[in-house]
Amino acid sequence: MTVRTTVPPVACVGEARLTAGFTEFGRLDLRAHEMVHGPISPMEPSNLLRLAEDIQLKGKGGAGFPFARKLRAVLESCERQDMPPVVVVNATEGEPASWKDKVLLTRAPHLILDGAALAAFALDAEEIVLCVADDLVGRESLLQALDERRMPAPTSVVTVPHRFISGEGGALVNGINGLPHIPPGTKKRSSDSGVGGLPTLLSNAETYSQVAVAARLGPYEYAALGTDDEPGTVLLSVTGAAKRHAVVECAAGTPLREILELCEVPDGPGILMGGYHGKWITREAAEKAEVSRKGLAAVGGTLGAGIIVPLANDTCPLGEAAQVVRYLSGESAGQCGPCKRGLPDLARAVDLAVSGSAPVEVVRAAAGDVKGRGACSHPDGTSRFALSAMEVFADDLRKHTTGEGCGRRVKGMMGLPGAPDANPQKLILDWSRCDGHGLCAHVVPDFIRLDQNGYPAFPPTPVPTWLREGAAKAVKVCPALALRLAKAE
Repeated sequence: MTVRTTVPPVACVGEARLTAGFTEFGRLDLRAHEMVHGPISPMEPSNLLRLAEDIQLKGKGGAGFPFARKLRAVLESCERQDMPPVVVVNATEGEPASWKDKVLLTRAPHLILDGAALAAFALDAEEIVLCVADDLVGRESLLQALDERRMPAPTSVVTVPHRFISGEGGALVNGINGLPHIPPGTKKRSSDSGVGGLPTLLSNAETYSQVAVAARLGPYEYAALGTDDEPGTVLLSVTGAAKRHAVVECAAGTPLREILELCEVPDGPGILMGGYHGKWITREAAEKAEVSRKGLAAVGGTLGAGIIVPLANDTCPLGEAAQVVRYLSGESAGQCGPCKRGLPDLARAVDLAVSGSAPVEVVRAAAGDVKGRGACSHPDGTSRFALSAMEVFADDLRKHTTGEGCGRRVKGMMGLPGAPDANPQKLILDWSRCDGHGLCAHVVPDFIRLDQNGYPAFPPTPVPTWLREGAAKAVKVCPALALRLAKAE
């Protein structure tokens, strides 16, 4: 699977709100936007706060933090410090499998700007900062929209490195302030001190768009869709093994199976819900789940950033998961122990378990070493993903542990940058030559071990990429020339 470089198609289950007008207009310029959505009026702080509370709006970027609490914290901080605030829109979408904010940038930019303008007017903000990734998807559309209208405060567009960690709130504020685009070493609230040291309201593009929709509809009409706990609609990025990759809008509470059927998702061993910091669920669980935080939690999943990545039956699910853990390890800020040392250890533990060289307890121990200890949520999210894979794919793991393997190659369905291993290799032992010297096990002990008779034992699965160099050395030091590396079929 190649990484998509263009925005995927958009689909809708039920009434369209965020995606209204897409069929008729494609991209909505200001005139089309006003025809579809109607006028909007500025709101006083108390009214905007009450609206956010009434619709129970939670952030759509993954963490699900209540928007009203963010808004109140900024209002209180401004009053306490006698400072004006800054409004920041996070449209960076650094996770490779996510495309919903890019859809809004490219096709409904005025909806994002409406939400940011409402917040800026209510807070009497000094500045609005719109953050997009340096892949530049949607940037031109956003600039065109800004040229068509007036904003209530000076507004700028900032480009951010397209990395997984760059969209984290603290990293985003650091980047805007001219610092490296990584989270601060200690946890701090942007509502107290964010951009330029000012109180900062920071949320993602879909969240601001939901504010704009709710301001027009009012809380009662807004809640006509969705559930009692989660009114309104959600945007979902559906990729992976789906035959129809799409960004789908649906009401909260929609059966997940309707989304899977719409996107023609085949049967498979599991579905990742919520993105790379999310959790895996089985296809059987997906048939019973509803698209909501509560509904997905009931089957062991999570809504997270609204990402759905199903796997097909012809790929190795554990191998797919291992690739993601390695990617997340490399995407860390590398400034605190759990990220700098803990995540590489976790990636190695997952690789060892997948190769059959270590029991699952090694993964659990490595995940426990990083959980709750990082300067940001990256270690927690990575450990949650890894442990979920070990649980949902337990049957496959048993096959790998016994040395049989699952018989499937990794096809690269997770949307990661770069292709899967183009040249998988495995070790071959010529038993007619092996004299049991044991040197190979000393060179690469993470993959080769000596059995009770002193002869090398290793799984028949491909050698993990991070152990490839050690395996090549083991071949060279074998005095009997009994080892060789061969292409894995």
